[in-house]
Amino acid sequence: MPRPSKLYRRRRWTTADAHAALSALDGSGLSVAAFAARKGLHPQRLHRWRRQLIGGSSSGERRMAFVELRPRGTEHVEVVLRSGRLLRVSETIESSALERLVLVLEKSEPC
Repeated sequence: MPRPSKLYRRRRWTTADAHAALSALDGSGLSVAAFAARKGLHPQRLHRWRRQLIGGSSSGERRMAFVELRPRGTEHVEVVLRSGRLLRVSETIESSALERLVLVLEKSEPC
């Protein structure tokens, strides 16, 4: 096993040291095990730092969070029917649903 460098031999680690080691790991292109062996570290230490500091899983993937996005304003499309009625629908309406709606409204009697 290669001799550990001075930076990675210390027993007390600061948060900055942990971030530096994880950054070096990410830039190395090596697996966690290979990087740890090269630097004289235990792979578990790197996994723990990643979980604690970055929030990633032990496999190196970052946890995903889903965020609901809503449009700021209501975007509508206005459709004037042959009857003169004005139909206002969301711009995201499926064309098949819009077609069915128009057919039903054109067949019905005015309000």
